[in-house]
Amino acid sequence: MIPLSPRAGVGFKAAHARSILETAPDGLWLEVHPENYMVAGGPKLAWLEALAQTHALSFHGVGASLGGPDDLDTDHLKALKRLIDRFEPASVSEHATWSAGGGQYFPDLFPIPRTSVALQRLVDQVDRFQSAIGRRILLENPSVYLPIAAEMDEPDFLSEVCRRTGCGLLLDINNVFVSANNVGGDALSYLNAVDARLVGEIHLAGHDEDAAVKGLLIDTHGAAIAADVWALYERVIAQIGPRPTLIERDNNVPAFDVLMEERNRADALLQLERAAP
Repeated sequence: MIPLSPRAGVGFKAAHARSILETAPDGLWLEVHPENYMVAGGPKLAWLEALAQTHALSFHGVGASLGGPDDLDTDHLKALKRLIDRFEPASVSEHATWSAGGGQYFPDLFPIPRTSVALQRLVDQVDRFQSAIGRRILLENPSVYLPIAAEMDEPDFLSEVCRRTGCGLLLDINNVFVSANNVGGDALSYLNAVDARLVGEIHLAGHDEDAAVKGLLIDTHGAAIAADVWALYERVIAQIGPRPTLIERDNNVPAFDVLMEERNRADALLQLERAAP
């Protein structure tokens, strides 16, 4: 296993495989959605085997539905465990969301209410998930588009999940910005409330304004990172120190050299912060 250093990485896309193997900059690490690699063989696993020889890997799951009403899918967990045992990723993460109910799966990651009942449900599911894969995970904060029932602030809610389960946080700064815009609140105040000791990784991504609802921001991962999100990121790493940082781009994926411009910007900020007295 190659460890995940406090450098900048990108989400792996097959179209970029040769560029990564031949021209990738120093310190680049790669995130993959493990659901795309739960297969018996073929070119996907071959590419991942090659990349794992030279780059640290992070497995970022999207299919567990940890906050949902259904029990965890045992077949999914077994397949994930096999993949983890095979590739030994430096980090494993999931979302504090739900995406399945009544046996039906939805192509989205829905936020959960921040109530004591929902908190205990999420704690129980994270415990089961970590026990099944034999690993501590990081839990990502959601994007929120409408007000939801809340007995506590989101940083406190997620910190309590971490306290009870031993998991860590994957801090998505774009999600914080999008949620603050959509339902009110101050993104900087949110970030100031996050317990730095829990943050194992940071995500940066782009968003777009909804075509039908003026002012509503959607976490599309399909645009360049906004200037406001970059500014929040600089404040965060100055406050909590460098953390492994991922540039997420899942839609409108640009050429590799264009993607590297954002990656290298984040990496330069991390190295500058590392060098600060």
